Amino acid sequence: MDKVYVTGLKVDAFIGVYDWEHEQTQPLILDLEMDWDNRKAAESAQLNDALDYDALSKAVVQLIQARPRALIETIAEEVAQLILQEFKTPRVRVKVAKPQAVPAAQYTAVELVRSQAQ
Repeated sequence: MDKVYVTGLKVDAFIGVYDWEHEQTQPLILDLEMDWDNRKAAESAQLNDALDYDALSKAVVQLIQARPRALIETIAEEVAQLILQEFKTPRVRVKVAKPQAVPAAQYTAVELVRSQAQ
């Protein structure tokens, strides 16, 4: 299966379990990997035959910024479901990193894989 990637998508979000985390945004960095058959798009050169990664990225940002959440696990699951349902990808891998979560670490992250069958 072909893959479409969106790597390093930065989203400022209200995220965390502490009160102060709901008073200021923090950056999240998302890496998305979607299964997608690119043959039709390659042949037609038409955007409507491709996975529109610009529209997908905007939808992900809008979803994340719509409301505060406590955990990046919640964001990862919601992003996966959005991509599967709205963009009809057969499978998606979502990694959500929170760079400011642990001061001594470059970032903390969760990653999940979901498919239409799940």
